[in-house]
Amino acid sequence: MLYELFSLFNDFPGAGLMNYISFRAVVAGVLAMCISIWVGRWFIHLLQRKHISETQRDESIDPFNVAKKGVPTMGGLVIIAAILIPCLLIGNLSNIYMILMLITTIILGSIGFADDYIKTFKKNKDGLNGWLKISGQILLGLIVGLTLRYSPEVVMNERVDSHIENNVTVYEKSPEVKSTRTTIPFFKSHDFNYADMFSWMGEDNMYRAGWIFFVILTVLVVVSVSNGANLNDGMDGMCAGNSAIMGLALLVLAYLSGNVIFADYFDIMYIPGSEELTIFLASFIGALVGFLWWNGFPAQIFMGDTGSLTIGGIIGVSAMIIHKELLLPILCGVFVMESLSVILQTQVYKFSKKRGHRLRIWKRAPIHDHFRTSMDQVLRNDPTCRVLFKGKGPLQHETKIVLRFCIVTLILAAITILTLKIR
Repeated sequence: MLYELFSLFNDFPGAGLMNYISFRAVVAGVLAMCISIWVGRWFIHLLQRKHISETQRDESIDPFNVAKKGVPTMGGLVIIAAILIPCLLIGNLSNIYMILMLITTIILGSIGFADDYIKTFKKNKDGLNGWLKISGQILLGLIVGLTLRYSPEVVMNERVDSHIENNVTVYEKSPEVKSTRTTIPFFKSHDFNYADMFSWMGEDNMYRAGWIFFVILTVLVVVSVSNGANLNDGMDGMCAGNSAIMGLALLVLAYLSGNVIFADYFDIMYIPGSEELTIFLASFIGALVGFLWWNGFPAQIFMGDTGSLTIGGIIGVSAMIIHKELLLPILCGVFVMESLSVILQTQVYKFSKKRGHRLRIWKRAPIHDHFRTSMDQVLRNDPTCRVLFKGKGPLQHETKIVLRFCIVTLILAAITILTLKIR
């Protein structure tokens, strides 16, 4: 809104600042943080008056007797509001990437809210039917993937070269094309075209198959990252802290991809219009940092699935837009670790149970709960089970676990950005 309004008054002093991505990104981030803090206070008081609070937390797993029940939930609504308001005010709402991110936020926010509503108001701990939740995520993945495939506004310049001409740097871009090319980390020729995997099908069919693969991959990324974020949301400040760091790394990558000078310097694909993603991600980071004001230990509000599913979807879709999805296993290493810990724990336990062993890999999954769970607690609930990794050190308080996970994410985010120069 304000972006379009200021564009009409470029002759006025200061109005031209809205043309600078860096200025709008800073304003969006600060505004989102302020909204998150202010709305968070109001929302907490509202939920407390209405007696809308967490009822499903299992406090028996915490050896430090940290009370979780009675804390207001559905704080993801605060995050969503803090993201949307700055974007609607100072974002370019005609930009296709901004539109996709707003759609992502609304769709996944609605799915998460439905899940939280059923858990909180219907007192059904299972929440929204799992298939309905997955179906909504798949639908979003299809919307994003097909938009990137068919929208005429979604193009890229696969190469940008520069040379000096009359003491002036001239940038030459390859023709704008729709491409399934993506970035591969740690390789000298670090671009890869999915269509090349189907070269055996002939020149025409290989590109069709490449796009089909790209759309399917988009669906998989949306589903896996959003659920990974959901699993990571188990301790005060955990998901918000990790996701803010991931968002910062994606902001840097989006800014580089949308700037022809940096695209040439780092030898990456130039994606016209993707710089607007910087505004959205700045709002995203600001909203999460502001939410940490209330969600840090001891949490005064939980984000619920309304927040965690939305956060994961935003991270996944952002990576797909700037064609950096193959960097996600590095950047989202904590999410990957959480997801794998649950999958392995569940499958090994089921397999061993059929043979009468009841074997667990960790004391509890997701993996972050392993570090604050004692063997006495495990045996109290399952006296005949065996645990492969019991751990020898003392149990850790959740504040230390959260801090260490955030440090790991910070290291992984730095590695993700460094991959642009490691060849």
